[in-house]
Amino acid sequence: MKSKDKMIITKILKYIDEIKIFIKGYSYEKFSNDRKTINASVFNLSQIGELAGKVSEELQEEYSNVEWRGIKALRNRIIHDYDGVNLNMVWDFLTTELNELEEKLNEIIN
Repeated sequence: MKSKDKMIITKILKYIDEIKIFIKGYSYEKFSNDRKTINASVFNLSQIGELAGKVSEELQEEYSNVEWRGIKALRNRIIHDYDGVNLNMVWDFLTTELNELEEKLNEIIN
C-alpha cells in the first residue's frame, strides 16, 4: 500500500471516530433535532467523501468491496445540495454503513 493511501485511510478513520463520538447515545429523533450534531456529522461525512476521492485507483480496484463511488456521491450530494440532504438517509448511513466502512478500512490498513 502506498504511504499516501495509508495516510488517507487513517484520516478517514479519524473522521469516522469523530462521528461516532458525536452520535453516541443518540436516536434519530434526538439527532434530527440537534443542528450542531447534524452539522458536525455532515461536515465529517463530506471530508470522508473528499478523501475517498483521493485514494489511488490501484487501491480502489484492489478493495472493490468498499463503496468508493457511493462515498464520493454522498459527499457530492451534501456539498451541492446541503439544504436538500435527507436526514433519514444521513442517519441510516451513520448508524449502519459507517460501521461497515470502518471495518473494511481497518482491514485494509492492517
